[in-house]
Amino acid sequence: MSMPVNPDFIAADPEALAEREGRIALFVDPEAGRQGPLAQRVNRLTRGGLKRLIDSAGFGKLDPGQAVTLAAPAGMAAEALVVVHLPRRAAPDVLRRAGVAIGKLHDDQPLLVLGDRADPAPVVLGLALRAYAYTAQKSDPGPAPGPVAVMTTDPDAARAACADALALAEGVHFTRDLVNAPANVLTTETFAAQLEEMRDLGLEVEVLDEAAMDALGMGALLAVGRGSECPSRLVVMRWQGGDADAAPLAVCGKGVMFDTGGISIKPSAGMEDMTMDMGGAAVTAGLMRALARRKAKANVVGLVGLVENMPDGRAQRPGDVVRSMKGDTIEVINTDAEGRLVLADVMWYAQEHIKPAAMIDLATLTGAMIIALGHEKAGVFANDDALADAFLRAAGDVGEGAWRMPLDPAYDKLIKSRIADIKNVGGRTAGSITAAQFLQRFVKDDTPWIHLDIAGVALVKEDTAYAPKGATGWGVLSLDALVRARFEAQG
Repeated sequence: MSMPVNPDFIAADPEALAEREGRIALFVDPEAGRQGPLAQRVNRLTRGGLKRLIDSAGFGKLDPGQAVTLAAPAGMAAEALVVVHLPRRAAPDVLRRAGVAIGKLHDDQPLLVLGDRADPAPVVLGLALRAYAYTAQKSDPGPAPGPVAVMTTDPDAARAACADALALAEGVHFTRDLVNAPANVLTTETFAAQLEEMRDLGLEVEVLDEAAMDALGMGALLAVGRGSECPSRLVVMRWQGGDADAAPLAVCGKGVMFDTGGISIKPSAGMEDMTMDMGGAAVTAGLMRALARRKAKANVVGLVGLVENMPDGRAQRPGDVVRSMKGDTIEVINTDAEGRLVLADVMWYAQEHIKPAAMIDLATLTGAMIIALGHEKAGVFANDDALADAFLRAAGDVGEGAWRMPLDPAYDKLIKSRIADIKNVGGRTAGSITAAQFLQRFVKDDTPWIHLDIAGVALVKEDTAYAPKGATGWGVLSLDALVRARFEAQG
């Protein structure tokens, strides 16, 4: 997997700046009468060039967290200075943006961040999230990223403060790698194998094959994968970092490795993007990796249903009726509405075998979600206001877009079946809501639950705040923040 930058934290040494090669990033406040000691040293070395830049009209128009580059600064060996507008006592979101501004410019050259006047953790998180490239499928991936160092007055304290940020960045990078990987490389079996490797991090990992799922009655999930040569899998990842008797949070991810639509086949245009239909499973995996890396004091179980939806002589057909693990029968109107069939069984398994304190599912579930919210926000559906509010606060705190959508029994009539207990689609009207209503049928009355429809945010065509175009890793930060705020033991 691609790993985030792993900075070296070094003691502040103004005298070493003159000979430092590569790029040097520093933070300045144009409203301050006096800059920090390291910035003052840079200004002297450049014979006042830094101050002239800070005093310029262009720099004054920068938003907090934005940067400009001063190429070939006189009096220094560095090839460029990255000068970031950063007010004193900047909020965490501004500090993350400052890190992003630096990360965008990180290349194969050494990078030194002068961190004497900024909280290092959010800066390093922003830098690590943005300095990402998926090169696993390239014959020539190009030069390796240059080393990164953070110069600060207390390197040991900075290193400790940034440990969790780097664990989070690793989880996000893992998620992005999974979503970006092509379906002939990342299959149900290779995905499960990668998750099994996380036992080395302290996770308990259990893999259920088709025979085990059939014995459990998981007919809805198994029906989706019937047309594929890739066998379906259910992977259960347990992190036990909290009290032994505390009920865990269950996080369930849809893992459709490739979605042709099945017999209800999709149009060919854009079908190549359906390698990302396992985005919910990827976020779940990235979250579990981050929790294990930072040794979270919480009990969390991640469950991912891994299938491939292909047309074949054995594939399920429109009009088929399948029986879920819960026992409900489902009329399959459209085989391209397969993710909810997978999640129905994964969620029921979680409640029957994990007994969670709360449950969250993630899925690239509906194109209707993109029509509703575009690529800026994920849809949030919930049966518990307190849990929903806590998640929305967490998403807001880390800068990941999310918006609450309605659930209402009035929509159930749209998915009422003539021949079975329920049908898997209700037509074009309120498509994301009826999908959520379908999933709610597989949530027990006493289980607080959130459904996250991430169809619009998992993979995008343009750069986002934290990522280059492609897989975003949306959700790892928000779910980690929710775990911290609501499920992690304090003290």
